[in-house]
Amino acid sequence: MKWCEAASGRSFVLRLEDGEVLHEAIEKFCSSMGIAAATVTVVGGVDAGSRLIVGPEDGRAEKVVPMVLTLDDVHEAHGTGTVFPDEEGRPLLHLHISCGRNGKSVTGCARAGVKVWLVMEVVINELDAPGARRLTDPATGFKLLQPSS
Repeated sequence: MKWCEAASGRSFVLRLEDGEVLHEAIEKFCSSMGIAAATVTVVGGVDAGSRLIVGPEDGRAEKVVPMVLTLDDVHEAHGTGTVFPDEEGRPLLHLHISCGRNGKSVTGCARAGVKVWLVMEVVINELDAPGARRLTDPATGFKLLQPSS
């Protein structure tokens, strides 16, 4: 286990609008507001054509090959995630989202491109976590969280 202590900072409430790409909009907002680290909660609609990373093809293979699922219609959605800076200091969102429609649901990572349908409410709670960042792991290629302690 790796960990560091964090303190609460500012809180923000956003309304994303139709067609915005979830991770791009949140990362842009965080960058413009000087938010390096945060927790994020989202609720709203996602549009047809949104893409989710829904798992690796083989969880124990030497090379991680992501599986991507494209939603075929509008879905209700709720997600939670974190923001931490990457090696260049840019805020990077890691958010998992569950999307449901007509009694069926799918959960995955939003980085593949989740598009807002009509409206998405977002709450961002800034964290003061000096030194915590996402660094590229050579084994997986993922940008993994590295707490500062």
